Amino acid sequence: MSKIQMTTPIVEMDGDEMTRVLWKMIKEKLLLPFIDLKTEYYDLGLLNRNATEDEVTKDAAYAALKYGVAVKCATITPNRQRMEEYPELTKMWRSPNGTIRGIMGGTVFREPITAPFLQPAVRKWTKPITIARHAYGDIYSAVDFKTEEPVECKMVFTSERGTQREYLVKKTDGPAVFLGQHNLTGSIENFAKACFMYSWDTKQSLKLAAKDTILKQYDTEFIEVFNKEYEKNWKARFEKEGIRFGYTLIDSAAASLMTSDGGYVLALKNYDGDVLSDLVSAAFGSIAMMTSVLVNPEGKYEFEAAHGTVTDHYYRYLKGEKPATNPTATIFAWTGALRKRGELDKNYELMTFAEKLERANLQVLADGFVSEDLIPALEPDFEYRVTSAEEIIDKIAERL
Repeated sequence: MSKIQMTTPIVEMDGDEMTRVLWKMIKEKLLLPFIDLKTEYYDLGLLNRNATEDEVTKDAAYAALKYGVAVKCATITPNRQRMEEYPELTKMWRSPNGTIRGIMGGTVFREPITAPFLQPAVRKWTKPITIARHAYGDIYSAVDFKTEEPVECKMVFTSERGTQREYLVKKTDGPAVFLGQHNLTGSIENFAKACFMYSWDTKQSLKLAAKDTILKQYDTEFIEVFNKEYEKNWKARFEKEGIRFGYTLIDSAAASLMTSDGGYVLALKNYDGDVLSDLVSAAFGSIAMMTSVLVNPEGKYEFEAAHGTVTDHYYRYLKGEKPATNPTATIFAWTGALRKRGELDKNYELMTFAEKLERANLQVLADGFVSEDLIPALEPDFEYRVTSAEEIIDKIAERL
């Protein structure tokens, strides 16, 4: 059998722990036998990021901008516990995703992978709900600090011309904690463009949710930017296709999320998107059944699984076990990248292969070979047996 050819490489970002193990299996058993796979490889494993002083993460992000399509394995963002686990670390390196998003810009879109045998926790959900997370600023780029004595905290703004504005945050009479956060109008504009582009491409209505009743300047900026982008570039097209756009308060959006039947894009600020994307993925079945793609406003893409490195399964794997880890989201990260590469290069064989791999993956799960995370979401009469990640991947290879 001749392999499917590629003309342009995909940027491949390897990762950590159990997902790194899955990554190798997926390539060897599901991709390389069928595709003459061309990738520009970057090892974003924690120890290599440490050895390169995190330069490898920056190199990978710039490569993604160069080639237009990247696929990323889950990675460790070290905290104090990880510093103890990995004594070789010279510092607590920042989140690779944060570094990549800072260089690429854009918006993270997370959509659940649905299947007939999975029973959403919210019974009314019949269609996927896509969470569009603004991947810049807010608390993720904030300055926070703690004081042990009474203080007077002020925010001071100095313009390039030297003029100053000063705001009193709080005068305290004892210990307190403070937080200063920001966002950039240019980043919000890119967020709006990416959301409207994604909504148009998928023919789904778009909702923006924030809290302008409380943050009368900060959140109002999001609303004004979205409205301006809509009126200027999208209103006529949306109305012609029957696609809706509107703004709602975040608490109202959360409530309607639980009563809708799905099938729309919900645009959220950074933290709100972080939390609600995990809620939606868990309610649809499992965070291992959630796709994630970073869309740059210039049309550059980075695909990854929405979940982490599955640390507990990794330590079981090191003891010789074959844990029942769900490889679906990692497989769909690869298929998303392959499909987009095929679309950009007009390589229809590659696009078709991505579709077939996704179908084979879901068919194996539908046949009852499932990972342990899916058990709570299965239909009551569904017959299944808990299956190791390796066996699931082997059965997908047979299907292919």
